[in-house]
Amino acid sequence: MPYPARLNPHLEGARVHSKAWARGMRMIEGSNIWDEHDFDSHDYALLCAYTHPDCGGPQLDLVTDWYVWVFFFDDHFLDVFKRTHDTAGAKAYLERLRAFMPVDPGTPIPEPTNQVEEGLADLWARTVPSMSPAWRERFAASTQALLEESLWELANINEGRVANPVEYIEMRRKVGGAPWSANLVEYAANAEVPAVIAASRPMRVLKDTFADAVHLRNDLFSYQREVENEGENANAVLVFEKFLGCATQEAADSVNELLTSRLHQFEHTTFTELPPLFAEYGLDPQSRIDVMAYVKGLQDWQSGGHEWHMRSSRYMNGATEVGGTPTVPGVLAGPQGIGTSAARMLPGLVAGLNSGLRRYTHVPFQPVAPYEIPDFHLPFEPRLNPHLDGARDNLVEWSRRTGILDEGIWDERALRDFDLALCAAGIAPVASPEQLDLGAQWLAWGTYGDDYYPVVFGRSLDQAGAKVYTERLKTLMPVDGEAAPAATDAIERGLVDLWARTAGPMPTASRRRFRRAVHDMLDSWLWELANSAQHRIPDPVDYIEMRRHTFGSDLTKSLSRLTHGDVVPEQAYRSRAVRAMENSAADVGWMINDVFSYRKEIEVEGELHNLLLVVQNFFGCDFEHALDVVNDLMTSRMREFERVVSTELPAMYRDLELSSAAREALDGYAVALGDWNAAILKWHQECKRYADPRPLVPFPWQVGTGFAPTAPRPGVGAFGQGVRSGAARAPVEPAGVPRVRYGPKGLGTSAARPTVRAGVTVH
Repeated sequence: MPYPARLNPHLEGARVHSKAWARGMRMIEGSNIWDEHDFDSHDYALLCAYTHPDCGGPQLDLVTDWYVWVFFFDDHFLDVFKRTHDTAGAKAYLERLRAFMPVDPGTPIPEPTNQVEEGLADLWARTVPSMSPAWRERFAASTQALLEESLWELANINEGRVANPVEYIEMRRKVGGAPWSANLVEYAANAEVPAVIAASRPMRVLKDTFADAVHLRNDLFSYQREVENEGENANAVLVFEKFLGCATQEAADSVNELLTSRLHQFEHTTFTELPPLFAEYGLDPQSRIDVMAYVKGLQDWQSGGHEWHMRSSRYMNGATEVGGTPTVPGVLAGPQGIGTSAARMLPGLVAGLNSGLRRYTHVPFQPVAPYEIPDFHLPFEPRLNPHLDGARDNLVEWSRRTGILDEGIWDERALRDFDLALCAAGIAPVASPEQLDLGAQWLAWGTYGDDYYPVVFGRSLDQAGAKVYTERLKTLMPVDGEAAPAATDAIERGLVDLWARTAGPMPTASRRRFRRAVHDMLDSWLWELANSAQHRIPDPVDYIEMRRHTFGSDLTKSLSRLTHGDVVPEQAYRSRAVRAMENSAADVGWMINDVFSYRKEIEVEGELHNLLLVVQNFFGCDFEHALDVVNDLMTSRMREFERVVSTELPAMYRDLELSSAAREALDGYAVALGDWNAAILKWHQECKRYADPRPLVPFPWQVGTGFAPTAPRPGVGAFGQGVRSGAARAPVEPAGVPRVRYGPKGLGTSAARPTVRAGVTVH
C-alpha cells in the first residue's frame, strides 16, 4: 500500500446527506435489502471521504450518492436475480436501465419503476451537465458494463463454475465497477482526461491496473462474506485456490502478490509512458495537469479504499460499529484508527520492493536444460490446404521480390526452414491459391518484422528510431485514398503490397478496423523494445494482454473476419461471447509459441518476453513448476473456448436475434479459430525455427564462441525436447560477454544496482 490515506473534512455532511438521499429513494425502509443499521455500518460516506479526500462538500455528497446507488444495485441484484437464478428477468431488468443514461441530457427517460431506476435517473441528471459529451459516453459505457456483466456472475453461479484466472481478471474489471469509479475520479478531481488520449494504451493501462488492484483488494477482504455466506464464485482467492490447487491462505498470498504487481505497473506506466504520450499528442500544460490530477485521484482511491475496508462491517466479520477499530489478521494487520495509515506503509513497501526488484534482476542468456513439450489439450485435428507446395515457392519468390532476403536477417534457407506457408495452409485449409499466398505472406511479413525490430532497434536501444520508423509504417496503410510515401526497404515494400491486395477490396469501415489491428501489432513491438531497454520482465497481466498483439493474433482474426462481409452486426462482435471466444483462442496460440520458443528466446536471444519466464519470476518458482502452470492455464483457456462455443454463442444468437447467415458466419468463425490453433501447434512441431535456435544475426560475442550451437545438443531432440533433467544448471555469462549492469547510473546510485555475478541467480 504505497500511498497514505487522507480523509475529506466534509465526511459528516456526506453521512447526513447520503442517508437522507437513500431514504428518499426508498433504499432503507421498505426495500427488504437494507435497514438503517446496515446502511450506517457500511458507511459509504466514509468510503468516499477516504477515496476523494480533496473534493468539496457538494461534490462529495453527489459521489457518495453514486456509491450508495451502486452498492444497493449489487445487493438488490443478488437478492432478486442471483439467489433466484432468474437469468431472463435479469436481462430484461438490465436492458431497461440503458434508457436512464442518455448522453444528451435533453433526451426523455421512462418513468422509474424501482429504487435502482429512480436513483440512476436522479444521479445522471445531477452529474452529466458539468461533464463533456466524451466523458458522458465513457461513463455510460462503464456503468452499462458494470450492470450487464452481472449476468456473467449469474451464469457462473447457475453452472457452479469458477472462472480461470485470465478470464476472471478481464471480467472482474467490468462487473467490479472500478473503471466506473475511475470515471467518477475525473468528476471529483475536476480533471477530465483529454478525449484525444483517453483510448491510448497508457491511459487504458492506468485504468486497468487501478481496477485490478481495487478488485483484488476487495476480494481479499470479502472472501468469507462472498464465498461462504453468499455462494459467490467471482472471487480471486477462490479462483487461485481452484486453479493452483492450494490452500486458502496460499491463494490469498498469491492474490496479494498480483495486487502488488499491478500497483508496480501503475507506477511504471505513470513515470515511463505518460511523458512520451504528452509529447506525442502535444498536450498543453493544463491538460497535462489534469491528467496528473486524475492519476493522483486514482492513488487516493487505492489508499482510501483500503482504509474503508479496514473499518466497514460490510466485509470483515467481527468489525465494530462506525468509528470502531476492527482487528484484521494476517496481511491486513497493522496500527488501526483514523490517521494511522502512514504507519502501515513501511511493511508493505518493503514486501513490495522484493517483488519489484526481482523483475529487473534476471540474468540473460542462461543455458536451458532439455525439457519435454507437454501434451496440450487441443481438441482439433489439423487440416492442410492442398495448394501448400505452390504457396511455399510463391512465398520465397515474394520475399525475394520485396527484399526480405537481402537485408542480412533472413536468407532463403531460413525462410524455407521456418515454413510459414505450412502455418498458413493449416489456418486456411479451404482457401484459394491466391488467398493462401496472401495469408502466408502476411505471416512472413509479421514474423520478419518481429525479428527485425530486436536486431535493428533493440540491440542499439534506439527506441526513438523505432518510434519514428513505426509511425512511418502506419502511413503506408491509407484508408480513404490519402497519399502514402514511397517504400524504401523490405518491410515497407512488403506492407505496401499486402495492404493494397488485402484492404483494397474492403469497405472503408472494415479497412479501418483492419488497419487498427496492424497498428496494435506494431505498437506492441515498441512495448517489447521498451521493456528490453529497461531490462524489465513484464507484469503477468500486462504481458498476457500485450502478447495477443505481439503474436499477431488480432491481425489473424481480422483476416478471418473478411469473409463475413456485412452479415454479422458489429454488436455481435462486441458481445462477451465473441470476445471471450477470440481471446481464449488467441491465448492458447501464443502460449504454444512461448513453450516451444523458450530455449531459443531465453538462452540464445536473451529475451524477457516469454510466459514461462514471467511465471517463474512472479511465483519465484523453477522452470518445471512454471511449465506446469502454463500448461494448466492453456488447458483452462481452451476449455473456456469450448464452453463459449457450445453455450454462450447460441445464447447470444437468440438474444440478438441474429439472422441465419450471421449465425452461419460466426459458427464458421469458431471453426476457423479451432483450425488456427491446430495449425499453430502443427507448425511448431514441424518447422525448424525452434529446433536449432541459432541467432539469426549473432551478437558480436556469439561469433566464434560456440555459444550458438549449429546442431541440437546430445540428448536434445527437435524443439529442445528430451528427457527432463532434474538437475538445475547454474546460469553463467557467455564467454566474451562484457558485464552489463542494469539499473540507475550516476553518482550516488551504486546501492540501487544489485550485483550480478556469473553463476549466481538473483531472486
